[in-house]
Amino acid sequence: MLYHAYELQRSWLSSASAWAAIGAEMMTNPANPANYSGPFGYLGLGPMAASALEVFSHASAPRGKPAWGIETVAVDGRDDPVVEATVLNKPFGDLKRFRRESLPEDAPRLLIVAPMSGHYATLLRGTVERMIESYEVYVTDWADAKTVPLSDGHFDLDDYIDYVIEFLQHIGENAHVMAVCQPSVPVFAATAIMNRDEHPCTPATLTMMGGPIDTRCSPTSVNDMAMDRPIEWFRQTVIATVPMQHRGAGRRVYPGFLQLASFMSMNLGSHLMSHYEMFKHLNAGDDASAQATKDFYEEYRSVCDMTAEFYLQTVEEVFQTHAIPNNTFTHRDRLVDLGKITKTALLAIEGERDDISGLGQTRAALELTPNLDASKKRYFMAEGAGHYGIFNGSRWRDTIAPVVEEFIAAHG
Repeated sequence: MLYHAYELQRSWLSSASAWAAIGAEMMTNPANPANYSGPFGYLGLGPMAASALEVFSHASAPRGKPAWGIETVAVDGRDDPVVEATVLNKPFGDLKRFRRESLPEDAPRLLIVAPMSGHYATLLRGTVERMIESYEVYVTDWADAKTVPLSDGHFDLDDYIDYVIEFLQHIGENAHVMAVCQPSVPVFAATAIMNRDEHPCTPATLTMMGGPIDTRCSPTSVNDMAMDRPIEWFRQTVIATVPMQHRGAGRRVYPGFLQLASFMSMNLGSHLMSHYEMFKHLNAGDDASAQATKDFYEEYRSVCDMTAEFYLQTVEEVFQTHAIPNNTFTHRDRLVDLGKITKTALLAIEGERDDISGLGQTRAALELTPNLDASKKRYFMAEGAGHYGIFNGSRWRDTIAPVVEEFIAAHG
């Protein structure tokens, strides 16, 4: 019933969004005589009403999977074309490759593992754009679970780890990995497994950014919510069945719209203020500032579903039993020994103001690898950075990315 109620609401809002967009256009169209007479013209109410309708239209519009849209990157003062390709296709996620045309043939290869946490991998567009300048970049482009037929089986943490290992095999030897937020845990485990097995494609470096390695350190509201309720509460309350109109009909999922509602409610005041500022920018004719806000929410509101088994296992293993720091994490019923990491250099990056993965949660990974030489470990705390500021925006481009580049160069 939960998913059906959402689909009904989405249908209503889609119609309301379309009518609001039409109304905004009518109130700003110079061919409409009403815009020059009556209260809308004489009192200036037309632009104000149009701005309000435009904000509502944008907020309530339906959204699908965004395009990457990375066509060029600026390098040495000129735009270099970028080639995007899907190099490996799997049911629950593709492996994308981005390479600029003038990149040297022997450039290092970097796998960026995107979060499977309700948003599409395109949330890392800024991360990818910056790293394309120096690397042949590969990205995990996870699928929306509601689009994956039941016949393709299930997908849990074990499968996630297997996908990461298979992607690294495809990329080849001496590659580098960057895990942003949630995937820090499964990628950390995959790295331990590949070190243990002396896999030829074991990554040379692993960068973990704002990852929940040990959520007992500086717990946030996200951590508290996961700890305050038993796993059965999550199973019975937030898991829904995909309706018949989707290819994944019948699959049990944690819907993306619930994840979005959770994140929006965490900082509701800030989101409301952002939309009020958008309204003021539109009303003042500052289209550039309004568009910047629109672009952010266009991506932020584009959400996808996760399989129930992956979501529930993540809540239990990462946030409730703390399997990684307690050395009880298993893969295919075999204990993952973090002490086996002796080859892959580790970089832990945290944001000073991260309200999703608190300070110390990612740094814990460096303490959980006792057999890795200290010279292969590095920690960096980005002053003033929130969670999204770690991998997007000017602080990422100008301060954090150079740290990653320096670390990869030192251990490549």
